[in-house]
Amino acid sequence: MNESELVPLLSRIADALDRIAPDKAAKTDLSAASAFVWHADGEDGWLEPVPAVNRVPLTLLQGIDRQADILIENTRRFANRLPANNALLWGARGTGKSSLVKAAHAEIDAESANGLLLVEIHREDIHTLPALLAILRDSGRQAILFCDDLSFDSSDTSYKSLKAVLEGGIEGRPDNVVFYATSNRRHLLPRDMIENERSTAINPSEAVEEKVSLSDRFGLWLGFHNTDQDTFFAMVEAYCEHFGLEMDSDQLRAEAKEWAVTRGARSGRVAWQFVQEIAGRLGKPIELKG
Repeated sequence: MNESELVPLLSRIADALDRIAPDKAAKTDLSAASAFVWHADGEDGWLEPVPAVNRVPLTLLQGIDRQADILIENTRRFANRLPANNALLWGARGTGKSSLVKAAHAEIDAESANGLLLVEIHREDIHTLPALLAILRDSGRQAILFCDDLSFDSSDTSYKSLKAVLEGGIEGRPDNVVFYATSNRRHLLPRDMIENERSTAINPSEAVEEKVSLSDRFGLWLGFHNTDQDTFFAMVEAYCEHFGLEMDSDQLRAEAKEWAVTRGARSGRVAWQFVQEIAGRLGKPIELKG
Protein backbone atom coordinates (compact mmCIF):
# COMPACT_ATOMS: atom_id res chain seq x y z
CA MET A 1 0.00 0.00 0.00
CA ASN A 2 1.48 3.35 -1.05
CA GLU A 3 1.40 6.58 0.94
CA SER A 4 -1.52 8.10 -0.96
CA GLU A 5 -3.68 5.12 0.04
CA LEU A 6 -2.35 4.80 3.60
CA VAL A 7 -3.07 8.36 4.76
CA PRO A 8 -6.85 8.27 4.05
CA LEU A 9 -7.07 4.85 5.70
CA LEU A 10 -5.34 6.07 8.86
CA SER A 11 -7.60 9.13 8.92
CA ARG A 12 -10.71 6.94 8.79
CA ILE A 13 -9.34 4.75 11.62
CA ALA A 14 -8.62 7.83 13.74
CA ASP A 15 -12.15 9.17 13.14
CA ALA A 16 -13.64 5.82 14.12
CA LEU A 17 -11.63 5.74 17.35
CA ASP A 18 -12.75 9.26 18.20
CA ARG A 19 -16.40 8.23 17.77
CA ILE A 20 -16.13 5.21 20.09
CA ALA A 21 -13.85 6.84 22.67
CA PRO A 22 -15.53 7.82 25.99
CA ASP A 23 -16.68 11.40 26.16
CA LYS A 24 -14.37 13.13 28.66
CA ALA A 25 -16.96 15.80 29.33
CA ALA A 26 -19.49 13.15 30.30
CA LYS A 27 -17.05 11.73 32.83
CA THR A 28 -16.89 15.06 34.63
CA ASP A 29 -20.55 16.07 34.47
CA LEU A 30 -20.93 17.69 37.88
CA SER A 31 -24.67 18.11 37.48
CA ALA A 32 -25.17 14.33 37.72
CA ALA A 33 -25.14 14.29 41.54
CA SER A 34 -24.14 16.32 44.59
CA ALA A 35 -21.44 13.82 45.62
CA PHE A 36 -18.64 12.17 43.65
CA VAL A 37 -15.67 9.85 44.13
CA TRP A 38 -12.44 10.69 42.30
CA HIS A 39 -10.84 7.81 40.40
CA ALA A 40 -7.24 8.54 39.47
CA ASP A 41 -6.85 5.60 37.08
CA GLY A 42 -6.38 6.37 33.40
CA GLU A 43 -4.69 9.34 31.79
CA ASP A 44 -6.83 12.10 33.25
CA GLY A 45 -8.87 10.49 36.03
CA TRP A 46 -12.63 10.73 36.32
CA LEU A 47 -15.43 11.48 38.78
CA GLU A 48 -18.00 8.82 39.65
CA PRO A 49 -21.40 10.17 40.78
CA VAL A 50 -22.73 8.87 44.11
CA PRO A 51 -26.55 9.02 43.96
CA ALA A 52 -27.05 8.06 47.63
CA VAL A 53 -24.35 8.94 50.15
CA ASN A 54 -23.88 6.62 53.13
CA ARG A 55 -24.31 9.12 55.95
CA VAL A 56 -25.86 9.72 59.35
CA PRO A 57 -28.32 12.63 59.79
CA LEU A 58 -26.82 15.51 61.72
CA THR A 59 -29.44 15.14 64.47
CA LEU A 60 -28.15 11.64 65.28
CA LEU A 61 -24.56 12.75 65.92
CA GLN A 62 -24.29 12.95 69.70
CA GLY A 63 -21.54 14.41 71.88
CA ILE A 64 -19.90 16.53 69.16
CA ASP A 65 -22.14 19.60 69.20
CA ARG A 66 -19.30 22.12 69.37
CA GLN A 67 -17.38 20.51 66.51
CA ALA A 68 -20.58 20.31 64.46
CA ASP A 69 -21.43 23.98 65.03
CA ILE A 70 -17.96 25.11 63.94
CA LEU A 71 -17.83 22.92 60.83
CA ILE A 72 -21.39 23.77 59.79
CA GLU A 73 -20.70 27.51 60.06
CA ASN A 74 -17.45 27.19 58.09
CA THR A 75 -19.24 25.16 55.42
CA ARG A 76 -22.12 27.61 55.23
CA ARG A 77 -19.75 30.53 54.68
CA PHE A 78 -17.95 28.58 51.98
CA ALA A 79 -21.21 27.69 50.20
CA ASN A 80 -22.10 31.41 50.24
CA ARG A 81 -18.75 32.18 48.56
CA LEU A 82 -17.33 33.83 51.67
CA PRO A 83 -13.86 33.12 53.09
CA ALA A 84 -13.62 29.69 54.75
CA ASN A 85 -10.88 27.46 56.10
CA ASN A 86 -9.60 24.02 55.28
CA ALA A 87 -10.52 21.71 58.16
CA LEU A 88 -8.69 18.83 59.85
CA LEU A 89 -10.90 16.60 61.98
CA TRP A 90 -8.57 14.53 64.14
CA GLY A 91 -8.86 12.20 67.11
CA ALA A 92 -10.03 8.82 68.33
CA ARG A 93 -11.35 6.33 65.81
CA GLY A 94 -15.08 5.89 65.39
CA THR A 95 -15.98 9.22 67.02
CA GLY A 96 -17.91 10.69 64.07
CA LYS A 97 -15.27 12.61 62.13
CA SER A 98 -16.19 11.45 58.62
CA SER A 99 -19.87 11.24 59.58
CA LEU A 100 -19.80 14.92 60.51
CA VAL A 101 -18.25 15.94 57.19
CA LYS A 102 -20.94 14.09 55.23
CA ALA A 103 -23.72 15.37 57.49
CA ALA A 104 -22.46 18.96 57.18
CA HIS A 105 -22.46 18.63 53.40
CA ALA A 106 -26.04 17.35 53.39
CA GLU A 107 -27.18 20.16 55.71
CA ILE A 108 -25.64 22.98 53.67
CA ASP A 109 -26.37 21.43 50.28
CA ALA A 110 -30.07 21.49 51.19
CA GLU A 111 -29.81 25.20 52.04
CA SER A 112 -27.75 26.26 49.03
CA ALA A 113 -29.55 27.55 45.95
CA ASN A 114 -26.74 26.40 43.65
CA GLY A 115 -25.97 23.18 45.50
CA LEU A 116 -22.72 22.16 47.19
CA LEU A 117 -20.51 19.38 45.84
CA LEU A 118 -18.81 16.75 47.97
CA VAL A 119 -15.87 15.08 46.23
CA GLU A 120 -14.00 12.26 47.95
CA ILE A 121 -10.37 11.59 47.10
CA HIS A 122 -8.64 8.49 48.44
CA ARG A 123 -5.48 8.86 50.45
CA GLU A 124 -3.39 6.96 47.86
CA ASP A 125 -4.50 9.38 45.11
CA ILE A 126 -3.28 12.57 46.80
CA HIS A 127 -0.54 12.93 44.19
CA THR A 128 -3.25 13.45 41.52
CA LEU A 129 -4.73 16.48 43.29
CA PRO A 130 -3.64 18.95 40.58
CA ALA A 131 -5.67 17.10 37.91
CA LEU A 132 -8.75 16.97 40.13
CA LEU A 133 -8.44 20.63 41.12
CA ALA A 134 -8.24 21.61 37.45
CA ILE A 135 -11.65 19.98 36.88
CA LEU A 136 -13.21 21.56 39.97
CA ARG A 137 -11.70 24.98 39.27
CA ASP A 138 -13.27 25.08 35.81
CA SER A 139 -16.66 23.88 37.05
CA GLY A 140 -17.54 27.11 38.84
CA ARG A 141 -19.30 25.05 41.55
CA GLN A 142 -18.47 25.25 45.25
CA ALA A 143 -16.91 21.90 46.22
CA ILE A 144 -15.76 20.25 49.45
CA LEU A 145 -12.78 18.05 48.68
CA PHE A 146 -12.85 15.28 51.30
CA CYS A 147 -10.11 12.80 52.25
CA ASP A 148 -10.95 10.27 54.94
CA ASP A 149 -8.27 8.79 57.21
CA LEU A 150 -5.47 10.97 55.87
CA SER A 151 -1.99 10.08 57.11
CA PHE A 152 1.49 9.47 55.76
CA ASP A 153 4.15 6.89 56.50
CA SER A 154 7.91 7.28 56.63
CA SER A 155 8.48 6.43 52.97
CA ASP A 156 5.75 8.72 51.63
CA THR A 157 6.60 12.12 50.18
CA SER A 158 3.21 12.96 48.68
CA TYR A 159 2.48 15.14 51.72
CA LYS A 160 4.65 17.79 50.05
CA SER A 161 2.25 17.91 47.12
CA LEU A 162 -0.64 18.36 49.52
CA LYS A 163 1.14 21.23 51.28
CA ALA A 164 1.65 23.05 47.99
CA VAL A 165 -1.99 22.58 47.00
CA LEU A 166 -3.44 23.71 50.32
CA GLU A 167 -1.34 26.87 50.46
CA GLY A 168 1.98 28.04 49.19
CA GLY A 169 2.03 26.76 45.61
CA ILE A 170 1.90 29.02 42.56
CA GLU A 171 -1.74 28.15 41.82
CA GLY A 172 -2.74 27.05 45.31
CA ARG A 173 -6.27 26.01 46.21
CA PRO A 174 -9.03 27.30 43.92
CA ASP A 175 -11.44 29.76 45.55
CA ASN A 176 -14.33 27.37 44.89
CA VAL A 177 -12.70 24.41 46.69
CA VAL A 178 -12.20 23.75 50.40
CA PHE A 179 -10.32 20.72 51.75
CA TYR A 180 -11.70 18.66 54.66
CA ALA A 181 -9.68 15.74 56.00
CA THR A 182 -10.05 13.29 58.86
CA SER A 183 -7.17 11.61 60.65
CA ASN A 184 -6.34 9.75 63.84
CA ARG A 185 -3.19 11.89 64.04
CA ARG A 186 -3.16 15.58 64.81
CA HIS A 187 0.00 16.15 62.77
CA LEU A 188 -0.80 13.53 60.06
CA LEU A 189 2.69 12.00 60.33
CA PRO A 190 3.83 9.18 62.65
CA ARG A 191 5.89 10.19 65.68
CA ASP A 192 8.79 7.93 64.67
CA MET A 193 8.98 9.73 61.33
CA ILE A 194 9.25 13.12 63.03
CA GLU A 195 11.80 11.83 65.56
CA ASN A 196 13.88 10.22 62.82
CA GLU A 197 14.00 13.55 60.99
CA ARG A 198 15.07 15.25 64.22
CA SER A 199 17.93 12.79 64.82
CA THR A 200 19.36 12.84 61.29
CA ALA A 201 18.90 16.49 60.30
CA ILE A 202 21.63 19.12 60.42
CA ASN A 203 19.11 21.43 62.04
CA PRO A 204 16.61 19.20 63.90
CA SER A 205 14.13 21.98 64.68
CA GLU A 206 13.81 22.89 61.00
CA ALA A 207 13.24 19.23 60.04
CA VAL A 208 10.46 18.88 62.56
CA GLU A 209 8.92 22.18 61.44
CA GLU A 210 8.82 20.85 57.85
CA LYS A 211 6.80 17.81 58.97
CA VAL A 212 4.44 19.57 61.36
CA SER A 213 3.73 22.44 58.96
CA LEU A 214 1.42 20.24 56.88
CA SER A 215 -1.30 20.34 59.53
CA ASP A 216 -0.72 24.10 59.87
CA ARG A 217 -2.23 24.43 56.38
CA PHE A 218 -5.61 23.62 57.94
CA GLY A 219 -7.22 26.69 59.46
CA LEU A 220 -9.60 24.58 61.55
CA TRP A 221 -8.43 21.81 63.88
CA LEU A 222 -11.39 19.98 65.38
CA GLY A 223 -10.54 17.40 68.04
CA PHE A 224 -12.65 14.29 68.65
CA HIS A 225 -12.16 12.37 71.88
CA ASN A 226 -13.32 9.16 73.51
CA THR A 227 -17.01 9.03 74.39
CA ASP A 228 -18.24 8.83 77.99
CA GLN A 229 -20.91 6.33 79.00
CA ASP A 230 -23.84 8.77 79.13
CA THR A 231 -23.07 10.05 75.63
CA PHE A 232 -22.74 6.47 74.39
CA PHE A 233 -26.18 5.66 75.78
CA ALA A 234 -27.57 8.83 74.14
CA MET A 235 -26.17 7.68 70.78
CA VAL A 236 -27.78 4.25 71.08
CA GLU A 237 -31.13 5.65 72.21
CA ALA A 238 -31.18 8.26 69.42
CA TYR A 239 -30.59 5.56 66.81
CA CYS A 240 -33.29 3.34 68.29
CA GLU A 241 -35.82 6.17 68.36
CA HIS A 242 -34.97 7.21 64.79
CA PHE A 243 -35.43 3.71 63.41
CA GLY A 244 -38.37 2.74 65.63
CA LEU A 245 -36.53 0.01 67.53
CA GLU A 246 -38.56 -0.61 70.67
CA MET A 247 -36.79 -2.15 73.66
CA ASP A 248 -36.95 -1.77 77.43
CA SER A 249 -34.69 1.16 78.38
CA ASP A 250 -32.88 -0.63 81.22
CA GLN A 251 -32.27 -3.72 79.10
CA LEU A 252 -31.07 -1.57 76.19
CA ARG A 253 -28.55 0.24 78.38
CA ALA A 254 -27.33 -2.97 80.02
CA GLU A 255 -26.76 -4.64 76.66
CA ALA A 256 -25.16 -1.51 75.20
CA LYS A 257 -22.75 -1.34 78.13
CA GLU A 258 -21.82 -5.00 77.70
CA TRP A 259 -21.37 -4.51 73.94
CA ALA A 260 -18.99 -1.60 74.52
CA VAL A 261 -16.98 -3.55 77.11
CA THR A 262 -16.49 -6.51 74.79
CA ARG A 263 -15.16 -4.17 72.09
CA GLY A 264 -12.98 -2.15 74.43
CA ALA A 265 -14.38 1.19 73.28
CA ARG A 266 -17.34 3.55 73.41
CA SER A 267 -17.80 5.50 70.18
CA GLY A 268 -20.35 6.39 67.55
CA ARG A 269 -19.16 3.48 65.42
CA VAL A 270 -19.57 0.99 68.26
CA ALA A 271 -23.04 2.42 69.02
CA TRP A 272 -24.05 2.00 65.36
CA GLN A 273 -22.77 -1.60 65.32
CA PHE A 274 -24.79 -2.35 68.45
CA VAL A 275 -27.93 -0.81 66.95
CA GLN A 276 -27.50 -2.99 63.86
CA GLU A 277 -27.39 -6.01 66.18
CA ILE A 278 -30.62 -4.89 67.88
CA ALA A 279 -32.35 -4.17 64.57
CA GLY A 280 -31.37 -7.57 63.19
CA ARG A 281 -32.62 -9.28 66.32
CA LEU A 282 -35.95 -7.42 66.05
CA GLY A 283 -36.23 -8.16 62.34
CA LYS A 284 -36.28 -4.51 61.29
CA PRO A 285 -34.25 -3.28 58.30
CA ILE A 286 -32.35 -0.02 58.72
CA GLU A 287 -30.48 2.11 56.20
CA LEU A 288 -28.38 5.25 56.36
CA LYS A 289 -28.31 6.72 52.88
CA GLY A 290 -29.45 9.96 51.41
